[in-house]
Amino acid sequence: MKIAVLPGDGIGPEVTREAVKVLESLDLPHLALSEGDVGGAAYRRHGVPLPPETLEMAHHADAVLFGAVGDPACDDLERHLRPEQAILGLRKELGLFANLRPARVFEGLEHLSPLRPEIARTLDMLIVRELTGDVYFGKKGERTTEDGEREGWDEMAYSAPEIRRIAHVAFRAAKAMGAGLTSVDKANVLETSQVWRDTVTEVAHGYREVALSHMYVDNAAMQVIANPAQFRVMLTGNLFGDILSDLASAAVGSIGLLPSASLGERQTGYGTFGLYEPIHGSAPDIAGEGKANPTATILSAAMMLRHSFGREDEAARIERAVAKALTDGIRGGDLGGDHGTEAIGAAVRERL
Repeated sequence: MKIAVLPGDGIGPEVTREAVKVLESLDLPHLALSEGDVGGAAYRRHGVPLPPETLEMAHHADAVLFGAVGDPACDDLERHLRPEQAILGLRKELGLFANLRPARVFEGLEHLSPLRPEIARTLDMLIVRELTGDVYFGKKGERTTEDGEREGWDEMAYSAPEIRRIAHVAFRAAKAMGAGLTSVDKANVLETSQVWRDTVTEVAHGYREVALSHMYVDNAAMQVIANPAQFRVMLTGNLFGDILSDLASAAVGSIGLLPSASLGERQTGYGTFGLYEPIHGSAPDIAGEGKANPTATILSAAMMLRHSFGREDEAARIERAVAKALTDGIRGGDLGGDHGTEAIGAAVRERL
């Protein structure tokens, strides 16, 4: 079971360290961990945010456990040298087109959500976000207008094959969960979204047991806050998914609780190759202080065991241990507690 561990910047090394300890405590057979540089840390050592040796390591692994990238000291670098290009490059080079982001409120933490407790406890959804298309990967540039002013431009595009493959991922997830699927777009304004809606509707014919509904993104943002219980699986594009998944994380109460999986089509000897990471950033303001909450990274490791290694029992054990630790009051500063990174990791391992 070859896992490439890419800690990255800021709090990345701290939180991935605790996730690795949890994995090692399970006594998994044939577990082989290797570590590589990405982000600002890689730029300082290798002159690029995604060194060839790191990419090669990821290509030969069965899964990747990723920390976080982002370093204010690199903000003035040319765009292709900035730390964030590491994660974008990995998604593109590894063919990771499907991002799965579960968002639910843990029992006993309803009071931490900005939503009323009776609404917060109904939030339990999976956002399926397309990762390698849309405006993030379209052509872009800057030009000068006729009156001499700067003007930036970005191309948003989706092809039907790109939409079909992510739609199949979402429909399969909804089918496995016995849930409905909400596809989010802006088809009343964008041609890209009209193609998206038409293609998702076409794919739905192969999943008669899954109820499909469509929703405009502005309404979806409002409904995530007003009535989250209506969503179980949400499918959307790269730009809208980026925004809506962070909105859902805020509704949960802390971005430090949410894991994610980025999957492709490549199959290994164990399952689907994927990259697993917490959705929070590198938090440079608290890096090295032992304050970061490693829960999201630990839960990302659980998703890795489930999706890339087919080890449902161990994945569920980790999730139960995390829930028990939270119920027992083991909480970091982001949840109003005073437990540090290592203490939270140790508490999860004890409850395993």
